[in-house]
Amino acid sequence: MSAPTLLIVTGEASGDLHGANLAKALKARDPNIRLLGVGGQHMRAAGVELLQGLKRLDAVGVPGPVTIGKGIFNLFTMKRFFKELNLNGVVFVDNPSMNLRLARMAAKLGHRVIYYIAPQIWAWGRHRIHLIKRVVRRMIVILPFEEAIYRDAGVPCDFVGHPLLDTLALPYDRRYARKQLGLPEGGLIIGVLPGSRLSEVQPLLPEMIQAVKKMRTFDPDVRCVVGQAQSISSDCLEALIDREKLPVTVVANQTNEVMAAADLLLVASGTATLQAALVGTPMIITYRLSWLTYHIAKRIALVKHLGLVNLVAGRGVVPELLQEEATADRLFEEAMSLLKDRERYRSMEQSFISIREQMGAPGASDRAAEVVLAECQA
Repeated sequence: MSAPTLLIVTGEASGDLHGANLAKALKARDPNIRLLGVGGQHMRAAGVELLQGLKRLDAVGVPGPVTIGKGIFNLFTMKRFFKELNLNGVVFVDNPSMNLRLARMAAKLGHRVIYYIAPQIWAWGRHRIHLIKRVVRRMIVILPFEEAIYRDAGVPCDFVGHPLLDTLALPYDRRYARKQLGLPEGGLIIGVLPGSRLSEVQPLLPEMIQAVKKMRTFDPDVRCVVGQAQSISSDCLEALIDREKLPVTVVANQTNEVMAAADLLLVASGTATLQAALVGTPMIITYRLSWLTYHIAKRIALVKHLGLVNLVAGRGVVPELLQEEATADRLFEEAMSLLKDRERYRSMEQSFISIREQMGAPGASDRAAEVVLAECQA
């Protein structure tokens, strides 16, 4: 039997990383496999042959004319690829706003469709399940409660665990983490994770830093450590930090270590909230959307919480300060309250242990690769 040819389609930076890890696992299982892809530098480094002529999309919220134009261009370009390529399967990774459209197109043109990192139909877009049932041969999910949702809807589904577990060196030691980052062993350290998109960092980072500045009026030794995402330029980050006139340590591409070194985290809602829970550091979640996007989301949301860590827990383990509450004053108040209430602080740490146990074992990418190959050879 000849080696299969697969196409892996990602979208944003996180999808590029997950797609790359899946590609490595596929190659480890079948060194002769040919992998084509839509992605970025991580996919290329993993040995994926990237399709040329596509425009990068990385947007949150209601898309503007430029984003819509790029999306239409990509749809037409991908339709041409689907017609020309002889594939054993197409694996879509996350990014449902674009990838579900492409999945429908691929299935209509006779390709076998597999989806890795499922659309969050439990949060919004429940109507998408009808499309998913029609076009997706197998869904591969990374959150423990998703498997039952998809199986109950009649979609073949496998829970493989969360890829984050493959990036963690558990358990973390706070003292060792501080030593790794060149931070003092003692004293209160506040870790700030403002997000991986400019649209998140610009409104959130100044409020986060101001909150830490307020804490320093009570304890001058409080230190602020900002975790810099790879997708955010140093120039952009420095401009925002300099404006707040507070001594800040910036650590690039070491999110786990920043989380482990801190006593408390101020985190933009997203995967980082689950990552922080797995590391084990108490946190406060915050986020701001545009006015229009927020009110649309508020009307269609099917869940009570925004933070992924709270969704996995099934309750409000971590406080969420959203929209008009995403201010320095409210972050300061909530941070001081949590730090002073040691019973509440320890309770949050215990909740994180329970969440970690729900998330499965390391090896998500390898298990996902096994499912993909089995489906493509069925």
